[in-house]
Amino acid sequence: MDYYKIGQKIRKYRKAMNMSQEKLSELVGISVTHMSHIETGNTRLSLPVLVDLAKVLEVRMDDLLFDFPLEKEISIKELSEILETCTPQEIKIITETVKALKTSFNKYLSK
Repeated sequence: MDYYKIGQKIRKYRKAMNMSQEKLSELVGISVTHMSHIETGNTRLSLPVLVDLAKVLEVRMDDLLFDFPLEKEISIKELSEILETCTPQEIKIITETVKALKTSFNKYLSK
């Protein structure tokens, strides 16, 4: 198990929520030092802490443990198949639309 990768994913989700390490560690019930060590991969995290982190960060545990959850792989494949039938102009419009949606999601989730 790559604890560094897990820690980096935790950091990514925490930052996406505009949450400090202090706040996340408080909500999970661990010290800020322990939270820092988890994010840097310098410590192994227990299953209960991993579960609590996933809950607080509002993600599934497989989002933290695996590089590409099965559902994500399926979605990427579906999107790829759709894009194969698009014109360059349609691809540009779809890309811009997805970027706008992602920006809106980030704004909504940070509130």
